[in-house]
Formats: sequence, C-alpha cells, structure tokens
Amino acid sequence: MCIDSRAINKITVKYRFPMPRFNDLIDKLSSASVFSKLDLRSGYHQIRVRQGDEWKTAFKTKEGLYEWKVMPFGLCNAPSTFMRLMNEVLKPFLDKCCVVYFDDILVFNTNISDHVEHLKNVFEALRQSKLFLNTTKCQFAVSQVHFLGFILSAEGVHVDPCKTSTIAEWPIPQSISDIRSFHGLANFYRRFVKGFSIIMSPITDALKQKSFLWTEAQQTSFETIKLALTTAPVLALPDFSKPFQVDTDASATGVGAVLSQDERPIEFFSEKLNSARQKWPSYEQEFYAVVRALKQWEHYLLHQDFVLCSDNQALQYINSQKTINRLHTRWIVFLQKFSFVIKHKAGKLNRVADALSRRSALLTQLQTELTGLQCLQDLYKEDSDFKTIWQQCMSEHPVSDYSIRHGFLFKGNTVCILDSSWRPHIIQEVHSGGLAAHVGRDKTLQQLQSRFYWPHLRRDVICFIERCPICQVYKGSAQNTGLYSPLPIPDSIWEDLSLDFVLGLPRTKHGSDAIMVVVDRFSKMAHFVPCKKMFDALNISRIFFKEIVRLHGIPMSLTSDRDVKFISHFWRELWKRFKTDIKLSSAYHPQTDGQMEVVNRTLGSMLRCLVGQSPSRWEEVLGQAEFTYNSMPNRSTGHCPFAIMYTKMPNHLLDLAVLPKCHSTSATKQATQSG
Repeated sequence: MCIDSRAINKITVKYRFPMPRFNDLIDKLSSASVFSKLDLRSGYHQIRVRQGDEWKTAFKTKEGLYEWKVMPFGLCNAPSTFMRLMNEVLKPFLDKCCVVYFDDILVFNTNISDHVEHLKNVFEALRQSKLFLNTTKCQFAVSQVHFLGFILSAEGVHVDPCKTSTIAEWPIPQSISDIRSFHGLANFYRRFVKGFSIIMSPITDALKQKSFLWTEAQQTSFETIKLALTTAPVLALPDFSKPFQVDTDASATGVGAVLSQDERPIEFFSEKLNSARQKWPSYEQEFYAVVRALKQWEHYLLHQDFVLCSDNQALQYINSQKTINRLHTRWIVFLQKFSFVIKHKAGKLNRVADALSRRSALLTQLQTELTGLQCLQDLYKEDSDFKTIWQQCMSEHPVSDYSIRHGFLFKGNTVCILDSSWRPHIIQEVHSGGLAAHVGRDKTLQQLQSRFYWPHLRRDVICFIERCPICQVYKGSAQNTGLYSPLPIPDSIWEDLSLDFVLGLPRTKHGSDAIMVVVDRFSKMAHFVPCKKMFDALNISRIFFKEIVRLHGIPMSLTSDRDVKFISHFWRELWKRFKTDIKLSSAYHPQTDGQMEVVNRTLGSMLRCLVGQSPSRWEEVLGQAEFTYNSMPNRSTGHCPFAIMYTKMPNHLLDLAVLPKCHSTSATKQATQSG
C-alpha cells in the first residue's frame, strides 16, 4: 500500500535527531567475540500515535476513509522519532555492550557470561517499553553476525558474501543507468578496497558522458573492481589504546591512504583528483593526500600520537620549509592540531629511532625483552664469570656479598648479568633508551652500578659510549668558561630557586622558541618549561605559577640575571607582595650563578642528541630531557634530585628486572639447620 504523505509533511514542524554512522557503531566493538542481533517486529508500527491526533494521518481509499493508530513509515519525523525512542530505551547500555541502528540492535561482549547478563538487561528494558522482537530474524550468542550489510566477528569486519557474489556475477553494463547501479553497489564496500577511486576512475568518467560509452578502459576497471571486492581483506576493528599508522600515496589520477594498527588495515580511503589537481607537481599531490587522509580519519587521530608514512621524502620537512605558498600554509595550519611523526617508506634500510616509535613500542619492549631475564636463572651454572660463585652459593659456604634470590644471583642488591647480549642492551637502554638522553660516562656508570653488576662493567660502559655515533656527532668538546662563584647553601627544598632562559631555539609547531629553566638550589631538581622569547613579565609570571608554584609553593628567593623581564616594575612588585627576595647577578658576569650555567650547558647537550637532524622537535623531547636530568646523580649532593625530593629513586625501565628483597637460598638453609 502506497500512501502520499507529502501534504502532512509539508506543514509538519521538522524534528531532527542524529542518526548513527556505521563507522561509529563498529568502533565500539573492539575485542568483542560474542554477538547477538535483535530485530524489532514492524518497528515503526510499535509506536502509538497520540490519541486525538489520528485524524492527521487520514488517507482515502475506494473503501472509505482510514486513520493510522500507529506511526506509519511515510511521515517525515518518523525516523528521528523512532531513533530517539531506541536511544532512550537502551541508553544505559549504548556504546558499552550494545549499539542500535533503528530497529537493529547488536549486543556484544568479550565472554559468554557477561553476554548473557547483558542480554537479560536489554530484554528487560524492551519489555518495560513494550517493544516486541521478531525472533525469526534474531541471532543469539554467535561468534559471527550479519549487521547492516557487513559480517562482524572477533577477527574484524568482513564483506557480505551475498553482495560480493552479486557483484561478481554483474553483467556488463549496457546503459548509463546500469553503470550508475554498479557504481553505487561497489561504492558501498569502498572501505575494503585500496585505491578504490583510482580503480573506478574510468567508470566514473563514463558517468559524466552524455551518451553511453564503454571502452576497454572501462572493461578493465570493471573486472578489476569485481576481483578486488570478491577478494577483499578482513578489516580490523580500531583499538584506541594502541597507536594508529596512516600510509598515504598519490598518483596522477588520484590519492589513497590506509589506516592500520599492528600492520592490519582498519579502513582504506581514496579520492579521484579533478583535472586541476592532476596538473599539480608530485610534492603537492602527496601533500594533498596527507591532508585528505587526516581529514577523513580526524576522529581517530586527533586524540593521540600516530605514525604517518609517505613515499615522498620531501614531506619529512613540512614544518621546516623556509618558503611556502598560501595553499601550503593552510595545510600546515590544519596539520598543527595533530601529533604525529612522519616516516619515509623507502627508508627501511636506514631506520632512525624517534620519540614516537619509542613510546608506541615501549610496552611491547618491556614485556618481550625484560621478561626474558627469566632465562638467566638456568644459565648461571654455565657462565664463565659466575659459574664458581653460583656453585658456592648453592653449597654450605656462600661467597661474601653474593646471594641467590628467586633464582637470580645478586651481589649486594644488584643483579648479576651474564656474559651475553644482555650487557650491551642494558648499557644502551640506560645511555640512549626511551628514558635517557645520552648522558656522559660517569652518569651512565652510576645508574648501572646501582642496579646491575658484572666484571669489567666500567670498561664496557666506556667502550660503548666512545662508539656511540650520536654522542660523537652532537657533543662538542668541553669549554673553559672561567671559575663559577658558589652561592650560599639553602636550608630546604624549593625555597631558593634559580631562574634563566635558553634562547635562540628554532620555533616549534606550538610556537615556542625558548625554554624557561628553573632549578632548586637545594635538591638540584630542574624544570624545563617551553615558552616564547617575546613573552613579557606578565606571561612569564603566569607560566611560573602554573608550572612551579602549583607544584612547590611560593619560593623565598629567586636568583636570576638582569633580563629586562626580571628588572621590570611588575616582576619586582609581584614578588615583593609575596615577600620573595629577588637576587640579581652581576652585570656581564654569568659566573655569579654557575649552577644555572652548568644546567643550561647540560640541557643543550641532551637536546642536541635527542633531536638529531630535526631541531624543531626539541619541545617534544623536553620532558625526556627533564626526566633524565632529574634522575642523574648530582656531583654536589651525591644523590639524584628525585631521591632528595621524593626520598626514592624514580622507577626506570630496567627496574622491572629488580626482584623483591628476600633472604638468599643459602641463608635460608642455614636458618633451617640451626632451627
């Protein structure tokens, strides 16, 4: 029965309610393995028209005048009303264990016990709202389910074999209408096909012709797209706890990209270039591919770091171009809101570690490498350095300072490391790992000696650092800047501070071009805060209160040079009201505050090693440099600033290998015998 509802729709006040997108629905299904699909019986017809308003839905037939008592399908507000009802009924479960698209409800869980409990809750909610299911179309507790034209499972998203078989058997189009039908059906699964727009380009061009035209190019495209859809990969479901990777590419015809995680594709994107963009140089086409891909997946990428891969090497220097046109300026401004690292695809032979790759692979590295220390328990008895000591510790006459705890050999409170590949790996992690900044020989040695022991540890550290290529390139020779004048020793932490700026840095994507360095003269702890060179005293004071006072309170004294910010009336009057003593160094004599000069020199050396060939990245690694500096033992105090401030050393990556303190095996034996 077909009813004309245009008259009532014309005078109806439109009610708008957001309809869910398929991509948003499947994003909630990550790690789900048990599914149930519920289908309502005649969905719209389960909503009662308000009593007294039935006359508005009246329609004429040859048998008389009729009125709807339930909501018909032709009303303009019917979809939004029904969608609002489903969201209200299932509101406690949406995006947690359930998603809904009109009358299709999908319940998902990671295990069957939770699934049964959630199904009961959903059934109860439907029963209270007097909504009835069509059991013949429902599926319960299955590992694979058909939903909105796709097949969902624990593996990911599959294409529907019924639809792909229809595409595979599609006859050669004989009219523009046939081309349009095939194009629409194939476009439904474009997310499964890499470079869909480029492959479909000849067929898309055929739609623009005034008369039907089917040449060899269209036939090749027709066969290629059918083969691609029938052999489409299984797309992974996004996991927002892991970093994403975006691979982009461009050609003279179009641009394409793929969003992936753990080398599994999540979605493919492609776009055919118009005639004007096809004339662009390859650099602009590759740049455009990056911009379009990030716009397409902005909701995935905006909240976290990700890796951007391109086969155009020039794109690695997007943020450091000296001359750019207006088009590139708009694109660069758009890219500023993302946090990503660009990698060149062809650079597999020249792998350069970067901060993002370290952060993204950090957890995996901890679980795979450090857990492997368990193998040391079975190798002590065969090691050339510790074989004899191990046997003596297992006997009645243990060696002094050596003990066995949890199957590991300890010297004092340090773990003994065998003569294997573990030693250079541990040195590398302390010297240049994800929580290090290429500190010198003595600092590296002190951190290793506090955790590990093996013969000739000092010699191995010296040889490793002498061969470190980054240290050899980016660390200059020591300069004699004269004698530094010592300042009086403070009485407590974070009461007497030193303040200075590091200037002349390249501008970052956040606009920072300077670093405010604040050092506690008692604990030697430092904070490195990015800022702008043109900031006045008002802005500096705001940053100081946000980053320093918020954590440590109001200082009793501030030592600084005679920068225009520190001698301004505002700065002096501000600290006068807080009763903080302002101590200015002698003009043209930086040696007055020698401690600050040493910190600045150390900071510069660490940043040069961390940023390498990308100096504009210094703001990204500033936190890593601050952690490294505060975890290094200070020559004046003999302790690291962390230990003075928090009464304990900071937890390091290698501390996962340190075992709980317990009595050694030999001591336990002696205690048992004496008992």
